[in-house]
Amino acid sequence: MAKMAQQLQADMAIAQEEIAAMTLEGTAGGGAVTAMVNGKGEVMSITLDKDVVDPNDVEMLQDLITAAVNDGVHRIQEAAAERMNRVTGGLRIPGITG
Repeated sequence: MAKMAQQLQADMAIAQEEIAAMTLEGTAGGGAVTAMVNGKGEVMSITLDKDVVDPNDVEMLQDLITAAVNDGVHRIQEAAAERMNRVTGGLRIPGITG
């Protein structure tokens, strides 16, 4: 049993490293705004289509940026949960799996 626990711990450490190395893209406005988010949940970059930049409608641009960032964070969270579920075999481990 202890050997299985050690292997699970090692597999989880590898999975956490893989998750930290991930970079996924979130989008909004049909791709007009793109946010790249890493496995740590940090926003790495934001790209704006020049047509979405309207000085008379800054509020819309703010909403699109927020939506793109949230989409990217959500995608990372889903990918991380999927990766950890492969390691734990679907076991629910508090603080590790959703």
